[in-house]
Amino acid sequence: MARVRLRPRSARADLQPVPHPWARGLGLLAVVLLGAWLGLLTVGDVRTPVGPVDTTMTLRPSLTGGTKINVSPLGALELDSHTAPIRLDVDVDRLDPVRSAALVNHPERISGLQEEITKDVESGTLNLALRSCAAVLAGATALGLAVYRSPRRALAAGGLALALLTASGATAYATWNPKSVLEPKFSGLLSSAPSVVGDARSIVTEFDVYQQELARLVTNVTKLYDAASTLPAYRPSPSTYRVLHVSDIHLNPASWHIISSLVKQYDIDAIIDSGDTMDHGSSAENVFLDPIPDLGAPYLWVRGNHDSAATQAYLSRLKNVHVLDNGSAVTVAGGLRVAGTGDPQFTPDRSVRPQGDVDERVAGVRLAASLRNQKAAGTPVDIAVAHNPLAAAQTDGEVPLALAGHTHSRKNETLPKGTRLMVEGSTGGGGLRAVEGKGEPEKIRASLLYLDRDTRRLQAWDEITLGGLGLTTAEVSRHLPESNRPGATPAPTPSAPSP
Repeated sequence: MARVRLRPRSARADLQPVPHPWARGLGLLAVVLLGAWLGLLTVGDVRTPVGPVDTTMTLRPSLTGGTKINVSPLGALELDSHTAPIRLDVDVDRLDPVRSAALVNHPERISGLQEEITKDVESGTLNLALRSCAAVLAGATALGLAVYRSPRRALAAGGLALALLTASGATAYATWNPKSVLEPKFSGLLSSAPSVVGDARSIVTEFDVYQQELARLVTNVTKLYDAASTLPAYRPSPSTYRVLHVSDIHLNPASWHIISSLVKQYDIDAIIDSGDTMDHGSSAENVFLDPIPDLGAPYLWVRGNHDSAATQAYLSRLKNVHVLDNGSAVTVAGGLRVAGTGDPQFTPDRSVRPQGDVDERVAGVRLAASLRNQKAAGTPVDIAVAHNPLAAAQTDGEVPLALAGHTHSRKNETLPKGTRLMVEGSTGGGGLRAVEGKGEPEKIRASLLYLDRDTRRLQAWDEITLGGLGLTTAEVSRHLPESNRPGATPAPTPSAPSP
């Protein structure tokens, strides 16, 4: 009988590598997220009409959430509508010619558009939620089956994807902010942005924010499409002062073209320049200032630390220019009173050593004293202007609004005694010296301030941001003071310090 020798099994053959539980968990999570994303990308969109436009709604993974409305070819409108790991994308695909013609030709139908649009959005959102659930379930399950070759693990991946989407949806619902339509961010064609976001006066007086502003958005998009190559002009409320705040132009000639365009587009009542219009303050640079009288609005100016006394003297002789210094005030646009002071320091280059913050605060204290005297004389000032924010901050309690520049970055805060301090970025994109650096060009910034014609208080403001030298991007962001939001209590009047 033949013997059969059995070879002992190698111990190494029995030792299969066992993945660490954390590694398995991370692997499953990666499969779930990728599968869910692929599912949403492939079959997760919903086409639905919203008033006179046909749209495509889609959910996308996002770190910040919110809603993005793509209005091709005008650009995109972003709303801070919710905080969740999913973003709602709405693409305006086309304008229905029959529905849009009925709306444009019969404006009285706009009043009934609010309820119609609200129902359309609710219906589209519900369909999107159901379709997205099916999409993430199918996507994660299919990818799980392809990776693990196990129906059980594939179903686990699909179930986990569905649970994550449900949790994200619940978070979005819990953080839903319908008033986000009051403060949109528009990127794209600058000339069309104001027509889409509406005017400040109507925004602060509307109560049914969600329905009415949504109807306004769809109506204005309809008009933009209907206008084709001719975009409608912005029509601000006649009961609003419109003030353009610019600063730190630093000899950039492109700034005059931008300011002139904004003056015409927004029907500006006054331009306030918070200084550093020049770079070295030399007399040879003064010719740069010659376009100012033709900008189309009164130009109110305070001296910056790059502006010399010679610059100030030259400007004071130009038509339609008002130089503000040592607390002097001027009334423009039939009732808006503005006072300011120049920077006490002249530091055009490193050869001049700055005196520090003390001089700035002293200048601000003197400006505040002048404001108090004018208030006591029955001619209170509505806006105070200084170049350095340290000086402007000393006017807290004396005026409702103070403007400054100098830092080349925007800042907006309410000071302890009630004055709002708004610091503008560089309207010159850092000036011509911006081309000397190796980093990205500095952006061009300006702000449009809306003030109530009766109270002369700030009602809203648009932050306008353009790409710097060599860039072509444009963005407009609408902002409202807390006191001007629907249902808010009025802001207290800034109070003067006790004697």
